[in-house]
Formats: sequence, C-alpha cells, structure tokens
Amino acid sequence: MKGLLAIAPGFSPVFLFVLMCISVPTFGQDFVWTSGLQQAYADLQKLKVQAAQQQLAAESSQNGIRIFLDDYVDMLTLVSSDDNATFENIGDREEERLDMLKKLDNNSPWKRVIQAEIRLHWAFVKLKFGKEISASWDVIRAFKLLTENQKRFPNFLPTYKSLGTLHVMIGSVPDNYVWVANLLGLHGSIGQGQQELERAQQDPTFRLEAQLIELMINAYVLKFSDSDGQTLQRLVSENPDNLLLYFFGATIELKNGHSELALRYLSNRPTGRAYYPLPVIENILGDIYLQKGEYATSITHFHRFLAAYKGENFLKDSYYKLFLCHWLANEPETKSRPFLQKVSTIGRTTVESDKAAQKFAEAYLNKGVSANYKVLMRARLASDGGFTDSALAYLRPYTEAKFPLVAEKAEYNYRLGRIYQRRDAPDVAIPYLSRALTLSEPDQLSFGATAALQLGYIYQQKKDRTRARSFFQKALSFKRHEYKNSVDNKARAALSSL
Repeated sequence: MKGLLAIAPGFSPVFLFVLMCISVPTFGQDFVWTSGLQQAYADLQKLKVQAAQQQLAAESSQNGIRIFLDDYVDMLTLVSSDDNATFENIGDREEERLDMLKKLDNNSPWKRVIQAEIRLHWAFVKLKFGKEISASWDVIRAFKLLTENQKRFPNFLPTYKSLGTLHVMIGSVPDNYVWVANLLGLHGSIGQGQQELERAQQDPTFRLEAQLIELMINAYVLKFSDSDGQTLQRLVSENPDNLLLYFFGATIELKNGHSELALRYLSNRPTGRAYYPLPVIENILGDIYLQKGEYATSITHFHRFLAAYKGENFLKDSYYKLFLCHWLANEPETKSRPFLQKVSTIGRTTVESDKAAQKFAEAYLNKGVSANYKVLMRARLASDGGFTDSALAYLRPYTEAKFPLVAEKAEYNYRLGRIYQRRDAPDVAIPYLSRALTLSEPDQLSFGATAALQLGYIYQQKKDRTRARSFFQKALSFKRHEYKNSVDNKARAALSSL
C-alpha cells in the first residue's frame, strides 16, 4: 500500500484541497457554507490560518463544513511544520471529528465527501510522520466512501475531484503492489481518473483545485508539457495573494528542471505575518542556488531552514546539501565532512531525497569517490536545474574513461543523455542513455532505471510504441534503488497511456 501514497515527495491530492474558495451549494442544515465559512476557506487557501481560525470560532461547531475546516487547519499546521510534538498532541482529532460527522444528515451528498477528505487529510499527515500503514487504511476508507457517494449521488461533482485523484494513484501503483490493491478492492485506472478530474472541473467550485491536481499529476506521474507550464503560470498570475499556488508553482517547476522559473515564483510570493510560515521554502531556495553554483547563498538558505524547521523529513537532505556546498567550493574536508557525517545520525528516510542523501553519505564515508567525481556532481546539479549550458561545459573535457568506477561511468553517460534530452536533441541523447542502462543493469544502479524511463519517453515521443513499452518495462524491472517508487509510478503511468 505504500506505493499508493508515493507519487512524489511532498505531493498529496488532499493538500491541494485548499484551493476551494468559491461559494458552494448547501444540502440540508447539517452542511451549510455560510459566508463566514466561505471567508475562512478563502483565508485557508492563502495560508492565512490565523484569520481563518478567527472566522471559524464564530460558526456552529455542529455544522459539517465547520468540522471539515477545523480539520483542514490541523492538516495545514502539521504538514507545514512537521512538528512531532504537535502531531502527538492533536493526532486523536481525526476520530473525534469522524464521530461528529456520523451524527449528521446521512442523505446529504456532502457527508461522505467530507468524511473522505478528513481521512485523506490524516493519510497525508501520517505519511509525513512515517505512519504508512495507518495512512494506507485511511486512503482505503476514503476511497470506499467516495465510491459509495458516486453511486448514491452520481451527479454530485465534488465527489469526482478526490475520487479521480485516487483512481490515478491506483492506476500508477507499482507492479509489486497491484495484488494488494486488488485484494483490498481498490480498482481504477489513470484514464478513468483523468476523465473524472475533467468532470470535476465542470463545477466552478472545484475547477481551480481540479486544474492544479491535473498539473501535479502531469508533473509527478505523467509528462509535464509546455502547455501545462503556461496553465500553471496563468493560475499563479490570476491569484497573486495565494501563497500555496506560488509554492506549488515553484515545486512543480523545480521538479521539471526549470529552477529559474521556480525562483521567480518564490521571489514574487506574497509574504507577511498574516501567512502561516513554510520553512520548506528555504530548503527549496537552497536547492536552487546550489544548482546555480552560488554556494554561499545556498548555505544561508539551508541554515535558515534548519533553524526554523521542527520535523524529521529533509534533515538528511539538508545536511547532505550543506556538505555539497562546502565540498564543491573546494573548501577543506575538515569543513565539509562533518555535515555528511551528520546525515547518518539525524532525521528519517521517508522521502526519496533523504534516502538518496543517506545512500551517498554511506558510500562516500566508506569508500570515498574518485578525483573526477566533483565534475559529475556539478553537471548533475546544473542539469537538474535546467542550466544545460553550464552542465555541458562541465562534462565536455571528460570521457567515460576518466572515471574508474562503473557507477561513475554510468552516471557520466546518464548526465550527458539527460542534458541532450533537455536540449531537445533526443537522437544525441539515446546512445548515452543506452550506455548508462547497459552499465547499470548488473548492479541494479538507479541510473539504469531512470535511463530506461527516459528512453521510454523518447521513443514514445517518436511514436515507436514497441520500443517505448520495452523501455518502460525495463525501468520497472530494476528492483533495488532509492528512486524506485517514483520511477515505477511514472513507468506504469506511461504504459497505461500506451
């Protein structure tokens, strides 16, 4: 079941639910969107949590919409802070609120939707805190509630927003989890989910959120196109006071190798005491400046993140990146090595970036790296950020023979392949990616799985379905690497689209 929740680090369809702020229809007196609740929702979507709480305090505690928004406040607080103490203090509120909802009108189409959303809130929260089994059961219960609501109220459009998202997630479950999903009665496909999300967009109440969910799915599961990027820019520009939209815009563009655009979103984001703090923004800024090779600025942002953040995720990643800043700046090892040593002693390995940091730290501290490895790291960071001119300049003076280790030879070829792929030169990229795959297969290196995935995309773009399918299946065949969940999700999604 872990695969159901592992589309990508930091991504949850529930987290996107903050975007609803337009007035909604009411059914009966147990679920009423008063003007005060609409204002509270509008404040929550902007991360103005304190203002929303003040509005909520004036509303009836027996109104199902108030119960939902109270729960929403807790979800935002927990996923923004990752604070273990807060999680321990308020973790029992899920069941309290679900018990309250049981007493409300069973004939309202809102009842099961809100029950499901609360389940999904806590699934996301629990996943962030490493409670994967409990989170999975919440997803299962939410899915069944939404499926029942669809049967009882087939024309109630709000159902299709989260149900469509879950169908996409189920459709992209890695092969080794499919039997579990089937056993638990979880059925769905990516195409089905996409159609349901399109249907949800017909309702003005949920149109904005459903659009953003679709963009997130394209960014983290399918393929993010130029038109998707244009849609994202339009949504952000139309909502200049919506901090969460700027945050999502930055994370999506960072994921898709457009770090300069991500930086622009974060630089223009709304700020001030009215907004709930997002320490993770400092972590993202640290990443961007590391990719740009501006190490002193990157160090400042990572230290700001560590000073403000109270959680356990992204700690290994941040100390690993601090090591890289000092190491790539050619500072003495006595200054850089202590940051890498800390990676093994703090934080957890729930998110993929922390897993990757842990793996690098163990390998470096045990075996070291070759003298030329720094050039691979500089090229990797620049390429990941979309700075392909710099990335290519780093690698151009080198050949595969300059790297003594098989893993380094594989990475050298993979980096060149990705650089040329990003530069819209797929025919130049293919030999390098193919070589990376060949070198990686015997030891099941992650470069092989990711190279196979990219080769699949290239041949899919060339309309060569046979080769594309073969490479996507090859990507799934890699059994042991730190990016398996995300690679498998993307490969399965691509196979479904074929």
